[in-house]
Amino acid sequence: MSPCNDTIIIETRDLSREIARDGTIFKTVDSVSYRFNKGLIHNIVGPSGAGKSSFLRLLNRLDEATGGEALFYDRLLQSYDPTELRKKISMLFQTPYLFPGTVRDNLNYCCAGNQKLDAENLLDRVGLKPEFVNKDADALSVGEKQRVAVARSLVQEPEVLLLDEPTSALDPTSSRRIEELILSLAQGLCLTVIIVTHNPEQALRLGGRALLLVEGKLIESGSANEILTSPSTEAGRKYINRELA
Repeated sequence: MSPCNDTIIIETRDLSREIARDGTIFKTVDSVSYRFNKGLIHNIVGPSGAGKSSFLRLLNRLDEATGGEALFYDRLLQSYDPTELRKKISMLFQTPYLFPGTVRDNLNYCCAGNQKLDAENLLDRVGLKPEFVNKDADALSVGEKQRVAVARSLVQEPEVLLLDEPTSALDPTSSRRIEELILSLAQGLCLTVIIVTHNPEQALRLGGRALLLVEGKLIESGSANEILTSPSTEAGRKYINRELA
């Protein structure tokens, strides 16, 4: 690992979330403890309903934990102003949302005060040509919108990028381009990427680390290659054999 990767940027300690459904209490996230190294890609994998997205949403307080704690640079998440926290721990969803107007309008949306925005450079960073800056956001493909959404998040210079199945609505070619973008950002900016993916093959392509969640519990963690080719638990073996619903 590079010196960048030696830093623990986010840590969870017995992090849990309970919700009530039809009069019954369910744990969507069940006592998850994990340390996220800075500048690495961390793939959160597991079957449907495993609590992957629920766990992700706890990492920048889009949802609040009901047990345990999470820390960003050794400070409890609750000690940060939520707006400031979400600038540093940015989140992108499966379906990118852009505001009405041009691509430039969307990028300028994140500028505060007299901040000068180099829109063309931002677009270049996410693999879009400079002429995209004046395109209508509604006219973009889903893959292009996802790239603009990434560029918009980069305006705030986040240190962590949370991605919730960002390629599930894309065709294979567009998915690979987003994967290449994720890799380049992690390596070039020492950006920590925490990605929920339903696709084990995608996690293998991205590499880095993997966390296997089943029924809200962290079953095993390690390198993506280890977890997704030679798991150490029975649940892990069932997952890679697609025996878990």
